[in-house]
Amino acid sequence: MGIFAHSRTIRTAAAAVLVAALAACGGPADAGSGPVVVKLVDPGNYGPLAYAKKHGSFDGPLAALNAKVEWGGTYASFTATTDAIHSGAVNLVEGAFSPALGYLATSDDIRVVAVKDVVTDPRAGAGDGLVVPPDSPIKSVADLRGKRVAVNKAGRGEYLLLLALKEAGVPADQVQRVYLQQDQAASAFATGQVDAWVAIVRAFPQVVAKGARVVFRGRDLPSDDMNMFVARTDLLERAPEVVRAVLRVLSELDEQEKAEPEKFQNVFATQGPAAASGLQLDNNIATARHDNVLRLPQPGDEVRLAGVSAVFTENGVLPTAADPKKVFYDWGDRK
Repeated sequence: MGIFAHSRTIRTAAAAVLVAALAACGGPADAGSGPVVVKLVDPGNYGPLAYAKKHGSFDGPLAALNAKVEWGGTYASFTATTDAIHSGAVNLVEGAFSPALGYLATSDDIRVVAVKDVVTDPRAGAGDGLVVPPDSPIKSVADLRGKRVAVNKAGRGEYLLLLALKEAGVPADQVQRVYLQQDQAASAFATGQVDAWVAIVRAFPQVVAKGARVVFRGRDLPSDDMNMFVARTDLLERAPEVVRAVLRVLSELDEQEKAEPEKFQNVFATQGPAAASGLQLDNNIATARHDNVLRLPQPGDEVRLAGVSAVFTENGVLPTAADPKKVFYDWGDRK
């Protein structure tokens, strides 16, 4: 089951965690000073976080630690949450190494607290990647010379593009990167303002379903960009055991989702614009079934993070290489 200890049910596993946490820490987080609040983005209509929100999966474990969850706004990607993280409107956020490094280039108030291994299984849904209009003359990465490509700045989109150009031997300065968030990029792509787009997260399967042609997928590349969760340092300083309890519940939910992915789809709405159906639903289920399980960081993950950092620094996206020792939270003997 990996680093996280699992049992038959989430609540049983969480209860065991609470006993250990209370024994080690001497009592609930900041007893007497008001509850610790874990602030999460709104998870939408599918996935472990949506399931947890609907079924109150965090309520019992966190209540025993004098903590609770609050759900915030909806964001298209990690890079779109920058202001919310800065302000403290959210303090535990899912994303990937690449945008976390971009964030840490200007701020030092988050740490990587958990990761997922890179998914390479071709059965694992659409993934992410570079798309072009169906009638585009762009057939390969080499054809991107002189073209305008939409990417999210210092995020997974820019990382994948730079990695693909390096693999193809195309100098990065021969391709114009147009920095746009995913919703802006979708509009620019649809109206022909850009020639190509590295679509990520939920945008990629959506644009492919609308007829866009795929030039490459992220999993076709030797990517080091792991998915992960970051927490604000003030939350970690106050209540690391609370963060740990949330991560353990999410890890257990990941296991359940792999076994029964259908239960984690259309969690709140089975009809309407938020509901998935047809190819999109099939993609969501395939992604869930073959996704990897959330775990605590290991030493080898530092090498992968350094690899992502090197791509950014070599291309002038970030000024200096990141120090993995400062990016990852040190769980110490809490593992």
